[in-house]
Amino acid sequence: MKKLILILLTVLMGVSMAAEKKILVAYYSRADENYGVGDIKKGNTEIVAEMIAKKTGGTLLHVEPAKEYPKKYDDCINVAKKELAQDARPAIKPVNVNPEDFDEIYIGYPVWWGEMPMPMFTFLEKYNLKGKTIHPFVTHEGSGLSGVQRLKKVTGANVTAGLAIYGHVAQNEREKAQKEVDKWVK
Repeated sequence: MKKLILILLTVLMGVSMAAEKKILVAYYSRADENYGVGDIKKGNTEIVAEMIAKKTGGTLLHVEPAKEYPKKYDDCINVAKKELAQDARPAIKPVNVNPEDFDEIYIGYPVWWGEMPMPMFTFLEKYNLKGKTIHPFVTHEGSGLSGVQRLKKVTGANVTAGLAIYGHVAQNEREKAQKEVDKWVK
């Protein structure tokens, strides 16, 4: 009988501790003119981030560069290409939560030139995420999960299998995108 009670207590404590996990959904997303979808009011990655936050009950955190990228797509990718070549760490706006206070972090971004936008590196390198669990998600138009391999190196975190959603699907086929999110988030 004592054994049964101990087992039940252990299970209940495990359920209670799992329910207390703090989840953050940190993402960079860009509206304006985007490849494959034209001028948009809400970025593709932001749409997916909101779906994930709703599904997980996580806190949303929009990582924003201190200096906005150009609104026109070609101008934006030229700046992004130059930042990548220089391995730049552009300044970001202050955030209102500390990612170190969270147990699990969903990290989202659009793939630019096969990599995370450089402001995400600024964000990730600012905090000690070693030992955290990171779930990467990206929006792209053919690059898939590019850039994810550097997440573990940059953060020292446990990086799980990621989710890649086409930007045009996130923007124009939201039910399909939601199904992909639902299948991925467990």
